[in-house]
Amino acid sequence: MRYINLETWPRREHFEVFRTWEYPHFNMCANVDLTAFYPPVKKLGMSINVAIIYVLARTANEIPEFHYRIRGEEVIVHEVVKPSSTFLTDGDIFTFCTFEYDVDFIKFVTKAQAHIANSLENPSVEDPDNDDLLFMTSIPWVSFTSFMHPLKLNPADSVPRFAWGKFFRQGDAMMMPLSVQGHHAVMDGLHVGKFYERLDGYLCNPDFIPGEPHPL
Repeated sequence: MRYINLETWPRREHFEVFRTWEYPHFNMCANVDLTAFYPPVKKLGMSINVAIIYVLARTANEIPEFHYRIRGEEVIVHEVVKPSSTFLTDGDIFTFCTFEYDVDFIKFVTKAQAHIANSLENPSVEDPDNDDLLFMTSIPWVSFTSFMHPLKLNPADSVPRFAWGKFFRQGDAMMMPLSVQGHHAVMDGLHVGKFYERLDGYLCNPDFIPGEPHPL
């Protein structure tokens, strides 16, 4: 972790303006193409939900603005950001589950299984003390066209948020709605646009997924 030098930071003026707004968050929602991504994941017998968490986390880790966090009057940069997602328990209530990020797909998914099992056995919705996170949730019942996450406004919550919905067919393609939300003091629509662009590259060319089943 390191602190941004606000005196030399190119977006200092934007930071000073938007951090004072009552609701400085913005959200984009777009459909992403899972046609090439879905089959190799299912062939390996893996959870498509966990695979989506992986590819969102990998994409976010490659874009600097998704590492920025507001700490009082300062902005810090995390070296690595890790996903924290919701999962349904047997009682139809959700629990939070935080993962260790690993760029290796198999290692990430393997570790994720243990984290999910532990979270389901010990459900909790306590606010985490750390902000090196990417908050994620799945809404598999609805192919939504917009989405808004709940959040606290004071102190500033600058953790990026993601939500994805029910898959649907568009011609021969399998599509999924994806919402991305960020704090405008540390990121702009340009950066979210870069996120979607890079994510599309991974989804359409998932060569990081091995071709043979792997025991998990």
